Amino acid sequence: MNLLDNALSGSLAAKAALSATGQNIANVATAGYTRQQALLVTAAASASGTNSAGNGVTVSSLIRFSDSYTSQQMWRSAANLGQYDVTQPYLTQVEQVMGDDTSNLSNGLDDFFSALNAASVDPTSTPLRQQVITSAQSLAQRFDNLNGVMANQLASLNQQRSSTVGQINSLSSDVAALNQQIASAKASGVNTSSLVDARDQKTDALAKLVGVQVVDQPDGSRSISLASGQPLVASARAATLTIQGQSNGSQTLKLDFAKESFTITSAGMGGQLGGLNAYEQNVLSPLKQSIAEMAGQLSSAVNATLSSGFGTTGTAGGPLFVFNPAGGTSMLTLDANVQAGTLGFSSDITKPGNSDKLQTLIGLDKLSVTLSSLGTSPVLLSDANVQLLGNLGTASQRNQASLATAQTVRDQSETNWKSISGVNSDEEAVNLVQYQQMYQANMKVIAVAGALFDATIAMMG
Repeated sequence: MNLLDNALSGSLAAKAALSATGQNIANVATAGYTRQQALLVTAAASASGTNSAGNGVTVSSLIRFSDSYTSQQMWRSAANLGQYDVTQPYLTQVEQVMGDDTSNLSNGLDDFFSALNAASVDPTSTPLRQQVITSAQSLAQRFDNLNGVMANQLASLNQQRSSTVGQINSLSSDVAALNQQIASAKASGVNTSSLVDARDQKTDALAKLVGVQVVDQPDGSRSISLASGQPLVASARAATLTIQGQSNGSQTLKLDFAKESFTITSAGMGGQLGGLNAYEQNVLSPLKQSIAEMAGQLSSAVNATLSSGFGTTGTAGGPLFVFNPAGGTSMLTLDANVQAGTLGFSSDITKPGNSDKLQTLIGLDKLSVTLSSLGTSPVLLSDANVQLLGNLGTASQRNQASLATAQTVRDQSETNWKSISGVNSDEEAVNLVQYQQMYQANMKVIAVAGALFDATIAMMG
């Protein structure tokens, strides 16, 4: 009986639709859940003749409300946000250290040259000479402290980079495993929506760590590659990233996939890994090198001047500073033999009170230094720290602006994704009522069909 068959198909379809609606409502607060809906299709008439209305309704499939464009937006925004977010704490720290009155180089230089000026009142005064040594020690300590902060940042960058690479490898393996599970589930006719949701979340987490290109394949698997094109995931196979340390303390990345190996360049990498690399190469390493150049040129000029003069005892002057660019927190120290009386302030061995060399030292506040991060044009020693700090502040402000923009884009991407794929409680409530009424109506049709059948049997009896 077509009436009974149609009503039965309608009740089963309503049941399937209610089940999908119930699943959506159950996961209204589940992060990354993509809503589903039963796709109802009318079953065409199979009997001959124009009086056959049709064979009811069928559930052709469960629709997963997923849009490739909004997902791609999410992953691109995750990469940008990760890049600028991971960089800002490093920029803020070194900016604060270089700008702090108790640790910046400008105040240390001012104190050192103030001590030299004070000594010019009486070049033979032991207390005034000792004050020069004390201020020199303080200046050297400022250089060493700043160099130590940057050395610690470099160590932290290397450690964070290693952790990030480990997370990338883990997430890549997870995506590859999910690819295999999805392919197997599809082949068995099992709904793969929850597996695809899990894979999307893994992909989003991966995109935050490194910029990726994502391509979904016809068989349901997903291929993921780095922004530069090297493969991370293909079907059920995942690549392995490794870090290789260099003799200069830097790190390079190597990617192994199948039987191929690739050396990864940091240009345009994106994500947290790209942010760490960009900060090290564009900010930290040049700044660290410039601080070392500043200390080296200052110590060389001071030592050369003192060594060409004479102390209060008539002995030849010696160096004040010892510069060791590889010394870490001991990059700039005082010479172990320096004493108040050995400072070569005089240009005449017979005149301890002569201050010719001392005046030359005082004039070194106008010393021109060449710092790699400031270009090839020399700058005054007294202005060098201000210019370095200015460049650092500009980099920090630029990164903060980019971070704010990236956060806005990410928020908009999430909103767009939720508008398509997220569960709307009001919409699901309407669906719930609609499918409930559909089920109840079909059950009434079944009851009518049953009554008609019973009446027919009674008439024939």
